[in-house]
Amino acid sequence: MSFPISFEFFPPKTPEGAEKLRVVRQALYARKPQFCSVTYGAGGSTQEGTFGVVKAILEEGFDAASHFSCVGATKQTVRAQLQQLKDMGVKRLVALRGDLPSGYGLGGEFHYASDLVTFIRDEFGSDFYIEVAAYPEMHPQARSPEADLQAFLAKVKAGADSAITQYFFNADAFCKFQEDLQKRGVDLPVIPGIMPITGSTQLLRFSDACGAEIPRWIRLRLQGYGDDVASIRAFGLDVVSQMCEDLRRRGAVGLHFYTMNQSAATLAICDRLGL
Repeated sequence: MSFPISFEFFPPKTPEGAEKLRVVRQALYARKPQFCSVTYGAGGSTQEGTFGVVKAILEEGFDAASHFSCVGATKQTVRAQLQQLKDMGVKRLVALRGDLPSGYGLGGEFHYASDLVTFIRDEFGSDFYIEVAAYPEMHPQARSPEADLQAFLAKVKAGADSAITQYFFNADAFCKFQEDLQKRGVDLPVIPGIMPITGSTQLLRFSDACGAEIPRWIRLRLQGYGDDVASIRAFGLDVVSQMCEDLRRRGAVGLHFYTMNQSAATLAICDRLGL
């Protein structure tokens, strides 16, 4: 049986970006993903673009999971948007609290992702397969690792079907998270999120902002390569491929690739893994 993989995209802002993403999708479809997910901007700011890409993926014959965030939203708008997705034929959701656009207060009728999962189950039963987010290295806004774990357990109790993690570069952190869940009797499938390394500056900045830890030895090697993009990509391919092999050996149920709307790095990792 083939090992399950999935890909994440973000909605492009221009017609050129949309055409480029279409080409990227076609290249990645050759690896027969279990599904493709599409991100959702702060406060639902990319909703039209997100739903458009989701629709295109479905029309291209693949399962599409729409990200869906709830912070700042009302039950009325969420109900209508979920009905729209159901009418489109969407059967998977990635249910998130989400970020508000800067300058907004918390507001809305949902404060946590678990509130959204509960609402989806109450309103739509089992119409949607619900993925939620997991943070092996702790959500950057969590008070403590235990508080973060309790927030995750609340999403499980609310009715999540499986989880996708924030990306990480330390397989031990993921395996420790799995152990913590098992100790609490939770056997929800948790899929590791994988970020290919294609550059240095953006990755370091992005990781600092979202709380993804870059091990010191990786950070120093990346910084040591300076502007040598070829060396950074070769090093990144080695590091990420080896981690994926380690995760598979240690029982990971799948791999979810954050493609950044590019195909080359993800395809290279899949080639290394024989996927």
